[in-house]
Amino acid sequence: MASIKDVAAEAGVSVATVSRVLNDHPSVSAEARTRVLAAVEALGYRPNAVARSLRTDQTHTLGLVISDVLNPYFTHLARSVEEEARALGYSVIIGNADERPDLQDHHVRTLLDRRIDGLLVSPTDGGSPLMLEAARAGTPMVFVDRWIAGVDVPVVRSDGRAAVHDLVRHLHGLGHRRLAIIAGPAATTTGRERVEAFREALAEYGLPLPDAYIGQGDFQAESGRRATEEFLDLPEPPEVVFAADNLMALGALDAVRARGLRVPDDIALAAFDDIPWFVHTDPPITAIAQPTGRQGRAAVRALVDRIEGRHPESLTLPARLVVRRSCGEPPAQAPAVQFPVQRSQS
Repeated sequence: MASIKDVAAEAGVSVATVSRVLNDHPSVSAEARTRVLAAVEALGYRPNAVARSLRTDQTHTLGLVISDVLNPYFTHLARSVEEEARALGYSVIIGNADERPDLQDHHVRTLLDRRIDGLLVSPTDGGSPLMLEAARAGTPMVFVDRWIAGVDVPVVRSDGRAAVHDLVRHLHGLGHRRLAIIAGPAATTTGRERVEAFREALAEYGLPLPDAYIGQGDFQAESGRRATEEFLDLPEPPEVVFAADNLMALGALDAVRARGLRVPDDIALAAFDDIPWFVHTDPPITAIAQPTGRQGRAAVRALVDRIEGRHPESLTLPARLVVRRSCGEPPAQAPAVQFPVQRSQS
């Protein structure tokens, strides 16, 4: 296996220059960067960030890699993580993956190089070899909100499946029969889970989910707008659009208003991931609320347990339906019942 010295010799640069290129340092010239990357490709060199992260001394620093810092859910999550970590004597370094697997792995590798004590990750997809390598090497790690199948680390998340079933029950009770969903990326566990739960819940009431009623989104507002425009162009548009995250819901709302239509008179709207300003829209948006602060704090405590040699269980926290008026609800509609906490093995 090639070493960093081999790469330096092949590229005709110093080991320090190779290190700077691999860590995206801006001080390296374009010519040197090109030579180093060509040498890395030719030699098949792969930096062993995981091995470098293993040490006996502690830095009292945690790494947090979130999927999208502009998403209010992840902003709230990051704040709760930082607050809990500070209370336990740790600092937090945050990396924003921007829903990009390559950027996620870049942040993970960089954080391991920084000799953090443990790592919190909300994965952008389920296919990161680096994450599996880190877990197998014994790096203290916890997944939060999303997870990667086959990577044996604790997961702290909410029970989205039960809450989605509760939402469909609520919509059916209001008389809605044509229900559509704007799905998140199929590469994410939350994206898959919310579509599966929606389909299962519809089936309980004998309602179909035609392909035309599944809009493919990416947890960004623009994808919610595009999917909703496609729904509205159908010969028989849906009566309800359920956006599988808050940003896609805002995009859906933009699309409805751009057509001169009104929620819920012309089409109803519901969302996963409640956010504070949903109460200020007209009408206020019915949404599934995750216990985001509790998730962040519980994830930090689980990670500190891992750092200190304990073996915490995975934790599933309750999500709940927050009933407002975007689906044609009567003003005095009662809120949904909350669910008990569920625990499971990772």
